[in-house]
Amino acid sequence: ASERAADQDKLDASPRSRLSRMVKWFWQRPQAGRSFALKSRDAASNATKIDFAELAPGIDTFLGQAAYLQLGYFETLSQLITSTPELAQKESLSRAAGSAYIKHLVALIRERGDEPTALMLPFREQLDAFRTATHGRRTEETMLTVHITAGMLDDFYLALAHSYGDTGRRVARILQADDDRDAIVTILTAKIESDPEWRSLLGLWGRRLVGDTLLVARAALRSGHALDREDEELVEPVFTGLMAAHARRMDAMGLAA
Repeated sequence: ASERAADQDKLDASPRSRLSRMVKWFWQRPQAGRSFALKSRDAASNATKIDFAELAPGIDTFLGQAAYLQLGYFETLSQLITSTPELAQKESLSRAAGSAYIKHLVALIRERGDEPTALMLPFREQLDAFRTATHGRRTEETMLTVHITAGMLDDFYLALAHSYGDTGRRVARILQADDDRDAIVTILTAKIESDPEWRSLLGLWGRRLVGDTLLVARAALRSGHALDREDEELVEPVFTGLMAAHARRMDAMGLAA
């Protein structure tokens, strides 16, 4: 218990905690409450029709993983704001960071009577390793990482959400909120058009991200559950849908998937 408390103290005192206190400065504007602008989820339309009940993890695992992923994206985007010199780009990235913070699921977890830190801690090491492995050496690579991996995993967790009744429907609504990542596409497209070498560099980086992201998705399925042939047939349409959506995201920037 003392070790768990120490872990919670570290998480609360971490840069993530400090960044969460900074987020209002970056993106929150006076308003009566931010409403969710739902986007078309054609990219994941097939995935959301799959019954994942047999392979879906427990609700605490689902919420803890999904919440920690969004917290990681918020931190990465906040770091990009700091390292990006142009004010217009800072403002665009701040909106994307704000959307990731909204998708953090903390309020929903607390409403269920759970402690968000306790649910997230078991996945901290694994998902931090994923963030490290997909963090680019260049700012533009990291921007692409957020756009590609967050898009794929939002779609995947949206598919999983349909296994959890009313809570899952609430999570799905949150994940379908506008992610404000279109600005990242605009920034990267301009960079690609300014120098053709960026096309091959970012294209290669985007293809590299797929393997690590699909591993995270597979790891999110029921812990320790070895997929047999029937299981693979069940999830194959989901992963096919994720790859198709990935190809569309890459194509939209003029990159080969």
